[in-house]
Amino acid sequence: MSFDDIRKELGERIPGVCIEENVPMAQYTSFRAGGKARMMVIPADAEQLSAVLGVLSGSGVQYMVLGNGTNILVKDSGYDGVIVKIGSGFDYVRQEGCRLVCGSGTRMSVAAKAALEGGLSGFEFASGIPGFTGGAVFMNAGAYGGEMKDILRRAKIVSKDGSREFYMTADELEMGYRHTKLHDTGDIVTEVEFVLEEGNRTQIKAKMSELMEKRNSRQPVNFPSAGSFFKRPEGYFAGKLIQDAGLKGLSVGGAQVSELHSGFIINRGGATATDILQLMEMIQARVFDEFGVRLETEVRIIG
Repeated sequence: MSFDDIRKELGERIPGVCIEENVPMAQYTSFRAGGKARMMVIPADAEQLSAVLGVLSGSGVQYMVLGNGTNILVKDSGYDGVIVKIGSGFDYVRQEGCRLVCGSGTRMSVAAKAALEGGLSGFEFASGIPGFTGGAVFMNAGAYGGEMKDILRRAKIVSKDGSREFYMTADELEMGYRHTKLHDTGDIVTEVEFVLEEGNRTQIKAKMSELMEKRNSRQPVNFPSAGSFFKRPEGYFAGKLIQDAGLKGLSVGGAQVSELHSGFIINRGGATATDILQLMEMIQARVFDEFGVRLETEVRIIG
């Protein structure tokens, strides 16, 4: 199926659905770098998402779902497929007792604010994690000793082909270090349900402020990046390995190993995806030569 055919079928099956072509992915990723996607579709809600996936699954064209783009790098050559962007229809939060139900397009910071306002404790560790709740669950994001699996009750899932909608618990998602079963199945999170505890708002706010201050003082939050670029190797810390290899501040074009936190590759201005990938390869080679440790990327590289 050609992209023109896809546009036509989507328009017929989902009147009014937002479709864009030749989309600069630098505008949709936190690295602010990368090439263009051949097509982007932005469904308004879960029903439209299922319909979009139904069309794409039979098209023979590659496609992927994108949240807030905080853990993605698209190569400069671009993505010759369809990006399905989680839009504003997935941005909602409601409190049900000690449970917080969020659409997968809800920013983690918004979910944290809702937990605070509702006097719910347990979300503090995640209050500074960038991105959407759906992406955080998809990769089992974590910080300061906590992970999504610690607070997730269940997630509403739509199958990759859009044919089924179902729930999965944290155990069923097989949530491990920066990985879930969804990486293998390609199924998509549309809603998440967190189980928290009643707490003291003053104490919750103080803890969130403490962790945010720690994050802002230790991470290069003033530069575009995708957070920690590499996974933590067993028995090591990626940032320390990179620093001990003498790579802090190393640059390729506009990409640089952060001088504040060596686990971050930042865009100091004008970096291309190629700059970032070349720097990544240099880091991996040097760390392996020095310590015999292979660094795996936490950032998903597309294209």
